[in-house]
Amino acid sequence: CKNGTMIFMSPNQELRITGLEVKSTGRAILFHEDFIRGHRIKDEIKKYNYFNYAVNEALHRSPKEEQMMEGLIDLIEAEYQNQDELSKELMLDQLDMLLKYANRFYHRQFLHRKENISGLLDTFINEIETYIAANKLEEKNIPSIEELAGQMAMTPRYLSDALKAETGKTAIDNLHHYMIDKAKDMLLASDATVATVAYNLGFKYPQYFARLFKKKTGITPTEYRKSYH
Repeated sequence: CKNGTMIFMSPNQELRITGLEVKSTGRAILFHEDFIRGHRIKDEIKKYNYFNYAVNEALHRSPKEEQMMEGLIDLIEAEYQNQDELSKELMLDQLDMLLKYANRFYHRQFLHRKENISGLLDTFINEIETYIAANKLEEKNIPSIEELAGQMAMTPRYLSDALKAETGKTAIDNLHHYMIDKAKDMLLASDATVATVAYNLGFKYPQYFARLFKKKTGITPTEYRKSYH
């Protein structure tokens, strides 16, 4: 980890560290779920996507931001060491502020790193095409975002947020756009039934495919084919 790195752990994650040489210092805040019950953190923490980071993902801060977060941790620790009737409320408020700042850093990184992720959509499409080329549509149906993200060494949430920053669409929206585009080609290239096209594209239920097609194009697959004939 470099200076200013934040790593987040969700409940029930197990950690094991062996053979690690540490040349820097770090601090951790761990809290029981009962500690935040009845506080707004309990509901808001579910919205913070950075808790879904994989082990190879982290949040990075500038030196100034690092000092600010260290200050909040100092305040929490001071209250923890010298508790009175107001300490819990103050610690919760400080923790709430720390998590909100982390959320700001999380969303900001996609805006500041657009140049670095500008090819992310191409990589995403390549993974879909690799999946199709391996004949997995027949075996597993359409690819899941979890599987595609895993091939790209990302968590599904991080991939979706990064794609949204680049394209304005989430990962599932980009996947659906690609599959509907393929469907259009197949509908015009043969006289196969709509159900056959759906199955060939990995859709388990033709009805779902038809609803998705209409949602994305405004017309049914049959109407689309007729409009070009």
